[in-house]
Amino acid sequence: MFNNIPPITRNLIIINIVVYLAALLIPQLDYYLAGYYPFSSNFKSWQIITHMFMHGSPMHILFNMFTLYSFGPILEQSLGDKKYIILYFLSGLGAFFLFNLWNFVEVQNITNHLVESGYDLQNLAETIQNLKSTPLTAQQQSWIQELIGIYYTRMLGASGAIFGVIAAFATLYPEARIGIMFIPIPVKVKYVLPVVVIGSIYLGISGNGGGIAHLAHVGGAIVGFILAKIWKKHLYRFK
Repeated sequence: MFNNIPPITRNLIIINIVVYLAALLIPQLDYYLAGYYPFSSNFKSWQIITHMFMHGSPMHILFNMFTLYSFGPILEQSLGDKKYIILYFLSGLGAFFLFNLWNFVEVQNITNHLVESGYDLQNLAETIQNLKSTPLTAQQQSWIQELIGIYYTRMLGASGAIFGVIAAFATLYPEARIGIMFIPIPVKVKYVLPVVVIGSIYLGISGNGGGIAHLAHVGGAIVGFILAKIWKKHLYRFK
């Protein structure tokens, strides 16, 4: 069965599984390969790619790989190897960009609040290292904790790239029907994608994401949608 999956999708699944298992055996990989905010001291340039192959739990990788298995083969066959690879990786990059663009906006808002409250930003690095011993108001402590969360929380997973795959599928095959949990009948994918994207935007901006990088999903979906729109007119020339 696994050999029947087209080669690019199959290899992407294999790489994701191998990297996940390697990170379990070598925990330090999590520090080097997961994605960090670009202005964090933990950020390394290669993380914009490697974060796509990192996953936080068995359910995380299982869900992502099952979704890739469900949508990827059709796109790989219709788009061809080159465009399919471009779709996957540009969607992952779009996810990283949008997620961290919002992080940048959040950092600017928080630092403005700190300055307005009378805090000297020149002491920020020292304060982060010695938060408990630094005299701060409760509100200042809360803001600095938010900054710490942005600078040192990992971004990991193939979800952004896979949302690009789903968005491209929905753009090229809008009438296709897919099954969804708790809904007894298949639903056209052209109706599902906008609901998921709008929900992800709300959860990402409201801060109610539950530790999930919802805006990364949106970034991947935007890239997938744009690429599919560009390529749609020439769909039958791809092969």
